[in-house]
Amino acid sequence: MSLIFFYIFATFSVVSALLVISFRNTLSCAIALVATLFSVACLFALLGAHFLAAMQVLVYAGAVMVLFIFVIMLLNLGREQLLKIHMSFLGVVGILCGTYLGVFLALRLGTLSKPFPELTPSQVSDYGTVHGVGQLLFGDYLIPFELTSFLLLVAIVGAITLSSPSPVRRWRTPSPAGGEGKKERL
Repeated sequence: MSLIFFYIFATFSVVSALLVISFRNTLSCAIALVATLFSVACLFALLGAHFLAAMQVLVYAGAVMVLFIFVIMLLNLGREQLLKIHMSFLGVVGILCGTYLGVFLALRLGTLSKPFPELTPSQVSDYGTVHGVGQLLFGDYLIPFELTSFLLLVAIVGAITLSSPSPVRRWRTPSPAGGEGKKERL
């Protein structure tokens, strides 16, 4: 029975992911992405990783998608801006070839080609729980976790810096009739 649900959610995930890249309307793409993230959460639940499924729904399908939709509404890209974006045939072929090459190299040379290690019974009972995820996150993956948090902090500071209105500083030289000839700030 779980195999049937796996095929249903996997098919739904692939179809909704294809809809994300095929829709023209950005809001429709965002809604298709929510459906994709929700189906991935269902796949996590089928694997027994209920904590990861809950975090997938809360963090990605919830908080991150709210930010995406906020940015879409903030930019308010109209039909004329969307129609200006064109991709040539060579661009599509290049993207497809690059994706194929990347997947081939990842499967051939990367960690995806290594077989999964056998799990001990204690690891199986700890799989996907808060304790198990915490042990991995703050044990083996502590440095990548901290680097990611620092990268997010830099991104937030950069976004605030770029979006804040900064005063425009212009310098002018007063006319010779007006005075000393020094530069003064307006």
